[in-house]
Amino acid sequence: MIKIEHIAIWVTDLEKMRDFYCKYFAGVANEKYVNSTKGFSSYFISFASGARLELMHSISLDGTSAVTGNPHLGLIHLAVSVGSNAKVDELTALLQSDGYKVLSGPRTTGDGYYESCVLDPENNQIEIVA
Repeated sequence: MIKIEHIAIWVTDLEKMRDFYCKYFAGVANEKYVNSTKGFSSYFISFASGARLELMHSISLDGTSAVTGNPHLGLIHLAVSVGSNAKVDELTALLQSDGYKVLSGPRTTGDGYYESCVLDPENNQIEIVA
């Protein structure tokens, strides 16, 4: 069986991003990993479904992609299922009231998803789906 083991995101504020994914998506963070020699630190955030998100920070991080030099190419969004249309509405409203930008929705898309799209604290797009 093939499955995605985890997705990783480079971040500038490791603690803020950890708190966001734990608070709003019921993630559980492991103990912070620190490699002082390399100036690297990370958290793995685990979710009830078994999915994991790795948040990584490096003191040498400059905000550009190591492959393309462009911060806007590559992974475009993470989609997180919350189980129902009502929960999409509820979480979207909570995030908006807490000051996070809602890009779209909640709505039913042309391909049948009920979703909203929000930005996390470092402007990564999160699709919240039923």
